[in-house]
Amino acid sequence: MSDYLMRDDAPLTDGEWKRIDGIVVNIARQFLVGRRVLDLKGPLGGGLEMVPVGTGDARKFVKVQIFGDSFMLYWRDILASRESDVPLETGPAAHAAMTVAQMEDEMIFNSLLEASTKSLGLGDWSQADTPLADVVAATETLYSDGFVGPYAVVLSPALYIHTQRVWEGMGRTVGALIQEVAEGGLFRTPVLHGKPAMVLSLGAYNFDLLVGQDMITAYQGNEGLDHSFRVLETMALRIKRPGAIVKLGE
Repeated sequence: MSDYLMRDDAPLTDGEWKRIDGIVVNIARQFLVGRRVLDLKGPLGGGLEMVPVGTGDARKFVKVQIFGDSFMLYWRDILASRESDVPLETGPAAHAAMTVAQMEDEMIFNSLLEASTKSLGLGDWSQADTPLADVVAATETLYSDGFVGPYAVVLSPALYIHTQRVWEGMGRTVGALIQEVAEGGLFRTPVLHGKPAMVLSLGAYNFDLLVGQDMITAYQGNEGLDHSFRVLETMALRIKRPGAIVKLGE
């Protein structure tokens, strides 16, 4: 394990570290949405600071961002866990991991929305046929501009719920029909609350996510008898072809 994480200095057993690492990994798998949508590369190392986007005269560099959130483990809780043979409470680590996951997805989806060069209006999704019609219109816009897919749809929870209704006479949910058009998947994320939805033409040639240091817990030192930890990660989103994004709604 890298020295900069100072994990060997923490007053935790291997079993206690395993429990903390397990909850952080589970939270990442459960809550991260952007990584399920975009091509993922790495981890490439925590020291990575800049990554190139583009080639030739069009090449530029984007900063590798750091996301992190701290939590405390109190000496009495650690001692009580060992004395009573009860697993160490990992709630604080879970909460920190959730916060970092939200930071990551906010960066990804806000950046994609800001980079988008195409937008379409959003119809009345309370009508069963509207979600599919809007998604089809977005994919046709992408296809006509040479972005052939596969396509993915990313929605706010409020819009996603409309896709879970059964289309009367079809015997299938609206979401199932959308996924026949959007083979890249139908996703929801709370970071789009109150913001437009989006349809993406997937592929690393359009955008990818580079991970430097993957999500992990570091030890920050003691504060008196108690101990401070930090869940952290580093990454960069490379948007190579903004035309591969269509916003639905304003």
